[in-house]
Amino acid sequence: MTAGWQVWAFGAAAFAALTAIFAKVGVEGVPSDYATLIRTIVILALVAGIVAVTGEYKPLHEISGRTLVFLVLSGLATGASWLCYFRALKLADASRVAPVDKLSVVLVAVFGALFLGERLGARAWLGIGLIFVGVLLVMARK
Repeated sequence: MTAGWQVWAFGAAAFAALTAIFAKVGVEGVPSDYATLIRTIVILALVAGIVAVTGEYKPLHEISGRTLVFLVLSGLATGASWLCYFRALKLADASRVAPVDKLSVVLVAVFGALFLGERLGARAWLGIGLIFVGVLLVMARK
């Protein structure tokens, strides 16, 4: 039996936490954009290896144009996010930057509702609101 989405989501959260800690230490000795480049090369090599081993590769002409457009847009957004994230880590503590970065959770809920027609119940929106308040409290910390 394969792991459910919750296991993968918790894995993503755990690795994101390690990313913040490792990146904060790693960005100390180099410009943030260069640190992002190094990180990107490592990720490219890792994912290329995984795709090669699992046999998931398929020629680009077999992928729909719409899919390619949105994957390219996602890649551009990821790159912009990483550049901003590393710049923020250069300027502030990881314990401040990472929680503010998680404002993306709030934005995903709002964008998902607006653009994808996703529906969240009152309890979920309360949770999203609490995340937003938590981010504001972290930002205001002295």
